[in-house]
Amino acid sequence: MNGEERRKAMLDCIRKSNAPLSGSRLAELFGISRQVVVQDIALLRAADYEIISTNRGYLCASGQRVRRIFEVKHTEKEIAEELYAIVDCGGTVEDIFIRHEVYGELRAEMHLSSRRQVKEFLGEIQNGGSAPLSHITSGYHYHTISAESEDVLDSIEEELRELGYLVKKQLS
Repeated sequence: MNGEERRKAMLDCIRKSNAPLSGSRLAELFGISRQVVVQDIALLRAADYEIISTNRGYLCASGQRVRRIFEVKHTEKEIAEELYAIVDCGGTVEDIFIRHEVYGELRAEMHLSSRRQVKEFLGEIQNGGSAPLSHITSGYHYHTISAESEDVLDSIEEELRELGYLVKKQLS
């Protein structure tokens, strides 16, 4: 398999995956080094394929999903309940961001779409010795949420409102 065929196959694997594919896994699948994976991903991006890098691996941006930004506020103990509510309704937590008076907008990619991914994320927060980004703003923060339809986003909005986390929504 030449480089072009490998990149096409790699793109196909990333597109078909329900979860991010790590560089190590891609290297193993194609019998190449992680460095070659990084180079192939760069070439795919240069060819206008929207490949997103997360701390868990690579995934393709889905242009068919709808997105909405929600402003929420809750305590650190309520992070799990908030994230589980979103993924249980069918949403993907694309990112978290805050608006800081001095530093401006600070954003971190998340790409959480299942309870398993949320559990892994929570473990990273607990074991990593880092505080959640929302600590900087006393629990106030924003999430970009994607879903397959506006109805799903409406359900997520209602769930966050019922839980008492929703501050307001912004259409995006």
